Amino acid sequence: MDKELLFNDQVNRLQHHHFLILYWSALSEGKEVRYNITNAFDDLKFQHITRTKQTAVSHIEALNLLGFIELKDESNRKNIYITQFGAKALQTLAESKRFKTKKSLFLEVSK
Repeated sequence: MDKELLFNDQVNRLQHHHFLILYWSALSEGKEVRYNITNAFDDLKFQHITRTKQTAVSHIEALNLLGFIELKDESNRKNIYITQFGAKALQTLAESKRFKTKKSLFLEVSK
């Protein structure tokens, strides 16, 4: 299996919550705001996607294992940073229009 085929297969398996985490991570970096696991959980909960932090962490960890995000320990928080592969996955998903964007409560407050 070649790299592009593997990448496309991985992207096609992502679900809406994965897309949103990538999207919000990219937006936060554009705003130069640190986005962490707790922010992602709060946003997913606000959007009625999950009710537990454990579920949010599993979604984040899946993206981390795929290399689409990087988690960094900073100031006693695990901040989420999108990688070049995550940016490409986000672009692919955005162009496919499979998922709709949703607002991040955290980023709305951080304007």
